Amino acid sequence: MRIRIETENRSGGLFTRRHVRVLEKAARTTFLAQGVFEDCLLNVVLTDDGEIRRINRDFRNTDKATDVLSFPMNEFVPGAYCGKGAERDMETGAVNMGDMVISCEHVISQAAEYGHSVYRELAYLTIHSCLHLLGYDHMDEGKEKRRMRAREEYIIGKTPYER
Repeated sequence: MRIRIETENRSGGLFTRRHVRVLEKAARTTFLAQGVFEDCLLNVVLTDDGEIRRINRDFRNTDKATDVLSFPMNEFVPGAYCGKGAERDMETGAVNMGDMVISCEHVISQAAEYGHSVYRELAYLTIHSCLHLLGYDHMDEGKEKRRMRAREEYIIGKTPYER
């Protein structure tokens, strides 16, 4: 299995290659923990609050910056990954998981707010977004949100990141 992660770093120097490696480890750990054992492709953009606000406005009709946006290419059942019938990369045949956009400014401010490292916050938001790409959601305060949070906590415990 090969997980190809294409990252475009538009953070203006806020994030380095080291940050990108943390993101890649978190994505790989998430996909493996969720039973994704076939080749897949993930597109990631690291950006600032201004750009993520524009994307949020244009695609979700919400005119505010946020920490992470997820744009799945497929509709998966949470906790029951099956790539049969999934959208695939034309050249490689890898399952196209979708796109992720992360605001580096939000990562930095939330890390300070929650009292942990920027690496931990970046890993957590990557895990959160990957779970969205795999069908998880948290639109209500009920069972689905609790299930997603439990998976996030389990996977962050398995993710190697610098503290």
